[in-house]
Amino acid sequence: MTAPPNPFNDVQSVANYVDGPARNVPGWADMIRMTDLLLTERAPDDANVLVVGAGGGLELKHLAQAHSGWRFVGVDPSHEMLKLAHTMLGPLTDRVMLQQGYVDGAPEGPFDAATCLLVLHFVPLNERRRLLVEVKRRLRPGAPFVVVHLSFPQSPAERAAWLGRYAAFIASSGVDLTKARAGAAAVGERLSIVSPQDDERMLMEAGFTGVQLFYAGLAFRGWVGHA
Repeated sequence: MTAPPNPFNDVQSVANYVDGPARNVPGWADMIRMTDLLLTERAPDDANVLVVGAGGGLELKHLAQAHSGWRFVGVDPSHEMLKLAHTMLGPLTDRVMLQQGYVDGAPEGPFDAATCLLVLHFVPLNERRRLLVEVKRRLRPGAPFVVVHLSFPQSPAERAAWLGRYAAFIASSGVDLTKARAGAAAVGERLSIVSPQDDERMLMEAGFTGVQLFYAGLAFRGWVGHA
């Protein structure tokens, strides 16, 4: 896969990343808790978990702290983000293998669960389909997969409205409104965002069953499906 357009190889951007999800993603902390609960429904006490887009280490840290018997493979194309993940995890790295690259270079598994949080909107659509297929191929039958990213209706008027709400939420977190609007405009121009209906369809076409929406935070949506 070719690298998606993102700032995550920039040292300064990475240094500021840790506070970003809570500032930019409505209900971030509760979304992580819900992800944990959805994985726990089917993952065993000694689960082997694949985390796609693991750089930063935020979800890895939560899951590793919550489940002492789980082991993890975290894959991310950014060396700088993986360095941050290593720092975030501290002694928890004993149960985490961090691998630079993309999911098609990840171990074959089979894994008992997988996550892909705040990643897919950076991935071009043709590569997104391949990523989903590669995750599915590495999961045990019935294993849960949780995915969260930007996803909202794509008619011009609705798209403008949702990007405006995205900017307003960031501004409500203390970011200058002009900067928030500029950031939202850049997101709309540069990222691969599709409607929730198209997102669900791609998950099902990749082979996931029982696909269900579990999270909606303004411009973000999250689904759980099973291999």
